[in-house]
Amino acid sequence: MIDDTDRRIVNALQEGFPLVSRPFAAKAVELGLDEDDLIARVARLRETGTVTRFGPFLNAENIGGGFCLCAMDVPPEKWESTLSFVNAQREVAHNYRRDHRLNMWFVLAVEDRGEIEAVARRIEATTRLEVLLFPKEREYFLDMRIPA
Repeated sequence: MIDDTDRRIVNALQEGFPLVSRPFAAKAVELGLDEDDLIARVARLRETGTVTRFGPFLNAENIGGGFCLCAMDVPPEKWESTLSFVNAQREVAHNYRRDHRLNMWFVLAVEDRGEIEAVARRIEATTRLEVLLFPKEREYFLDMRIPA
């Protein structure tokens, strides 16, 4: 359970975080809290899973990196070995199993967008399965905030 102060914190942190030398102190003043109390509450919200992520969301493509959605058709007998190999690649951001012919979907996140093809081919060479690439054609930004 979270209390009213935690709700105010979650709502306020969705509105941005100050880019100053002591951002928790600045946000604490805004919330009428003590800096140490704010830090402890954010830590507890993370530890309990109430807040699953706290940090900046950077657009890797704007700084030269890249993302690509990928899919594979993995036979049941090769699922575990393919899953283990794919997930071991440092460029794989996350991986999902789907009930579809294309049953493995994952995102490649690379520092240089030119690496996407090479990583996909490396996965193919080891798994002997085709990696389909679905590059982003258009980006949509949804400024979604969920009140606590």
